[in-house]
Amino acid sequence: MQRILVIDDDVELCELVGEYLEPDGYKVEAVHEGHEGIRRALSGDHALVVLDYMLPGLNGFEVLRQIRAQSRLPIVMLTARGDDLNRIIGLQIGADDYLPKPFNPLELVARINAVLRRSQSQPDHSRPEVIAVGDIELDNRTRTVRRSGQSVELTVVEYSLLEKLLGAPGRILTREQLVKEVLHRELSPFDRSIDTHVSNLRKKLGHEVEGVERIKTVRGVGYIYASDEGK
Repeated sequence: MQRILVIDDDVELCELVGEYLEPDGYKVEAVHEGHEGIRRALSGDHALVVLDYMLPGLNGFEVLRQIRAQSRLPIVMLTARGDDLNRIIGLQIGADDYLPKPFNPLELVARINAVLRRSQSQPDHSRPEVIAVGDIELDNRTRTVRRSGQSVELTVVEYSLLEKLLGAPGRILTREQLVKEVLHRELSPFDRSIDTHVSNLRKKLGHEVEGVERIKTVRGVGYIYASDEGK
């Protein structure tokens, strides 16, 4: 049974989340304060964290930063509906996904399932064990990424996104395709999550490779990863 840690000061909401997650085979532990949430998140006892932005004392962003400094544990963040800035900040700090409050508990279950599928995916023998494009090497056997031989720490979502981009260098991948294949949902009109994850990849990998834009935006369509053909 996989354990889910919920860090939220709303006791009734934590109980509701437990009621919906436990029938799906999860065991839910609730913590209502940031410092204790960090301690429990770093214990190694959990498969995923559900983290609320609004916490007493230490806010959700600082909790997220401190967890991310030491762990790649998948994190789904809860934010106020319409608070786009906080959602973007959360994704930039390292959240794997977010859900605005109030939310449908079934949607939260779906988001958790999607993130865990990515983080616990078994080796797919139909895809190459190692993908190397330019200065980037992605190893599907160990789920690690290196740039010019140096390890690059990516979140679960960032890894999946990079794998898709490296698998099609020089070709346009639409935002709709990336959202469906990486985030496992349909693209909604105001969902900018995939754009924030692309921005994070640019920062971690470098904006250019040999003077060429690494991940080029095709306005209104999607993204292209730089091809190393002809170099």
